[in-house]
Amino acid sequence: MEKILILDFGSQYTQLIARRVRELNVYCEIHPFNKIPAIDASVRGVILSGSPFSVRDAQAPTPDLSAIKGKLPLLGVCYGAQFLASAFGGEVQPAPSREYGRAMLTVGDASDALMRGLPARTQVWMSHGDTITRVPDNYELIASTEDVRVAAFHVGGEQTWGIQFHPEVYHSTDGTQLLKNFVVDICGCGQSWTSEGFVEATVRELREKLGDDKVVLALSGGVDSSVAAVLLHKAIGKNLYCVFVDSGLLRKNEFGEVLESYKHMGLNVKGVNASAKFLGDLAGVTDPERKRKIIGRDFVEVFNEEAIQIKDVKWLAQGTIYPDVIESCSVNGPSATIKSHHNVGGLPEKMNLKIVEPLRLLFKDEVRRVGRSMGISEQLIGRHPFPGPGLAIRILGDITPEKVEILQNVDKIYIDSLRAAGLYDQVWQAGAVLLPVKSVGVMGDERTYESCVALRAVTSTDGMTADWVHLPYEFLANVSNDIINKVKGVNRVVYDISSKPPATIEWE
Repeated sequence: MEKILILDFGSQYTQLIARRVRELNVYCEIHPFNKIPAIDASVRGVILSGSPFSVRDAQAPTPDLSAIKGKLPLLGVCYGAQFLASAFGGEVQPAPSREYGRAMLTVGDASDALMRGLPARTQVWMSHGDTITRVPDNYELIASTEDVRVAAFHVGGEQTWGIQFHPEVYHSTDGTQLLKNFVVDICGCGQSWTSEGFVEATVRELREKLGDDKVVLALSGGVDSSVAAVLLHKAIGKNLYCVFVDSGLLRKNEFGEVLESYKHMGLNVKGVNASAKFLGDLAGVTDPERKRKIIGRDFVEVFNEEAIQIKDVKWLAQGTIYPDVIESCSVNGPSATIKSHHNVGGLPEKMNLKIVEPLRLLFKDEVRRVGRSMGISEQLIGRHPFPGPGLAIRILGDITPEKVEILQNVDKIYIDSLRAAGLYDQVWQAGAVLLPVKSVGVMGDERTYESCVALRAVTSTDGMTADWVHLPYEFLANVSNDIINKVKGVNRVVYDISSKPPATIEWE
């Protein structure tokens, strides 16, 4: 399978480069700059990412490009461009002032293969503290901005380019065209990475890999595990055993509704109601991390009890997606906090199971496209992300069945209202939070002292950053009124207008 390699120097934009390349229907992989895989015939080109480092730093990332530069098409982006300049005889110095934000790029050589099809002047996005002050002798300037003389260059006699701006971000208006010029025209990629092609190839590979073996999968009702289940079902049919655990912390009626939708999909699913165990073990616990650990432990125990009843099961399937894979081998090392509640940690060792992860090459938006191409209902595919610990981390403080019921009722009114108003699909994730705060209110001429809930709605692409949604005031007024009138125990509703960063999407 033809591919583009992206060498990661720790930039916040590295995944975005990959997403833009994938949107061109070209497969690409991200690898740390110091763990470059073998360069074989499948590699059609290489992109060097940006970095928070300066090439002048003693600890600056320094890749070995001996098997790449001059041999394969190569594009350096921001830090990547500065490295290509400084490491081969040029000079990089601190910019007079940090070059950040929009800038107008003037194309100096419209006939250059990388610049082809770009207007003479186009908006680009800058984000760097250094600037290239001198390029090596055989480097040709092909574009500049008012403040950045060397905004883009081409290495004479090679298919090597460098750009000091970020074509992958939305603010670079012709960035997609530039990336297409490199990936499709220069590297010669055939744009054959499609959802349908992925399904066909993955099902074939799963059949070869799994044969007649039995596989067990924990379903969550979310997009990733659902799409993974359908892919596996296509490959091995009834040899896939799915378990859907009700922790008592799901949305209102979710356990029954999701089980029903899975049955309509022909999946072999067993539902396990373990709410009493989860809620009992969480009683009196207020620390968010302890909540997560208890939920993760209980989930493993419940799932294990079900999995060991499947005779001769050999594989554990998981809905791991590509950002998880990248994070585990990032330039900065594995994530400091393991999301233990997302995967069934401990089971492979306990049961001597092998792992199969059919979605490990895909970003979240690609998972959705694959799901749609297989005919999975929009009700499942379009679902907002939901945290692994469920409502436990949306109830601040200790958890009781009464609090869960209050939050489930509030959440249902909120989510149903978003759907009814046609706003649900405009929001990446929405939910309600039950606060450990009571306030004075008045209902029917009587004084009340009841709970406060916060509503949250954000836009995002992958959850790494998020912005709050400007929901219409009239909508918020109606939802607030509905919640206070219909949910006993709540007399105040607030709306969270914090972005990530500095806040997080979830409150715990």
